[in-house]
Order: sequence, then structure tokens, then C-alpha cells
Amino acid sequence: MALPEKDLQDRIIDHPSPNCGDRPNGSQIDILVLHYTGMQSGRAALDRLCDPDASVSSHYLIEEDGRIFRLVAEDKRAWHAGRGQWQECSDINSNSIGIEIVNPGHEFGYRPFPDVQIDAVITLCRDILSRHAIPADRIIGHSDMAPDRKEDPGELFPWDSLAANGIGLWPPLTRIPPDIDTATDAPCDPVKFDTMLDRLGYAANDRLKRRIAFQRHWRPDDISGEINPPCMAIARALLAQTGR
Repeated sequence: MALPEKDLQDRIIDHPSPNCGDRPNGSQIDILVLHYTGMQSGRAALDRLCDPDASVSSHYLIEEDGRIFRLVAEDKRAWHAGRGQWQECSDINSNSIGIEIVNPGHEFGYRPFPDVQIDAVITLCRDILSRHAIPADRIIGHSDMAPDRKEDPGELFPWDSLAANGIGLWPPLTRIPPDIDTATDAPCDPVKFDTMLDRLGYAANDRLKRRIAFQRHWRPDDISGEINPPCMAIARALLAQTGR
């Protein structure tokens, strides 16, 4: 269960990072990017995100015990996303809020995210969405915007739980819409699937890596990169949700 939102501001721990700057004039906050820290401890991640020599940061960090650290004010540009693209946006840092979620990641012993941590993630995200008009299809993982180089927050992250709380998308698999152009589509068409990934917002990266990124987010029980009918159905359902 998410934390009471009215108590959130009292629970946030301010821990300012120098690694930030002004957002460019005219930039709009309309993307939310979720990361895992990918380091051996939350303390190490917090230190790095606040180290001026590291040149990285995020707006928030959420520990495994549910503590929330505010590192960069939301009106500032944090340095969390790096090179990548989502939909038409290629300067993610200027248009996004970034949340780092403590987890050792695939390099140091990837493990499930504790319930208390996910409750904090849900509460913080809902609080952010109360202030910023961020569409559901622009609430993404780091691997969605940079599939050629990132895996986080990974296949163990419970995107379905977030969507159940009004955060992001989850395909309504019990209501999968009929095939698009059934007269010409094969039951499983990798070319058509890649076109659907283009429409969802994935940039023209390595095809296999972006297929895996899609699976990490929306079909986490299979991250082989192999395209099959469930992947096609999920992509179509997502497109039907977004109207893209």
C-alpha cells in the first residue's frame, strides 16, 4: 500500500546534489524516468549522485527501506538520463524528472524491489504527477529511452503495480484489440513489431536491444528478444491505449 501522500513532504530527506543546472527556456516537464542505481549499496549511490566529479545526479533517490532523498529541485535539470530518446524528445534531461531506485542491478546481484520501497515509489510518482502533466506513455524506464546501453530498472520492476495506481501504462490483456490490418499481417511479424515500437516511442537503436527493452517493461517473463504473438498483442494493446 502506498504511503499517505499528505505525509510525503515530511518524510522527504533533503540531500542536495551540486550536479544540476537550469532547464532551457521553453522546456516542459513531461517525462518521468525511473532508474535503478546499479551500485553495491544505497549509500554508495547517494555519494556518487552528489559527487561533483561524477557529473551525475537525479531529482530523487529511494532507498530499499522506503526513505526518499531529494537531490535536485524539480525545476532544475538533473543529470540522470544521458544519451537517448523517447518519442520526439532527444534531450531527456531537459524535459524530465528522474528517480533513482536503490537496487544493486544486474551487475551486483539484481533482486526484487521490497514492497516498502515500491510503496514509496508509487507515492512519490503520484505526488509528482499532481504537479506536472506527464502523459502515461511518457513514464518510462531508463532502458526504454536508451535500450542500446541500459537495462534498468529491469524485468523485476513491478510496472503493473504502478499502472494499477495510475502511474504509466500496462496492457489490458483481457481486452486485446483485434489485429491491425489482419489481411496483410502475419500472426507474428517482426517488421510490423518494429514499426509498432517506432510508434510507441522507441528510437532507431539496435533492433534486438530495443525489443528486449520492450520486454523488460511489458513482458518481463520473457526477455529473449524473440518476437512472438504475445509481444505483438501487447504492443497493439499499448498503441490502442495511447492512440498512437
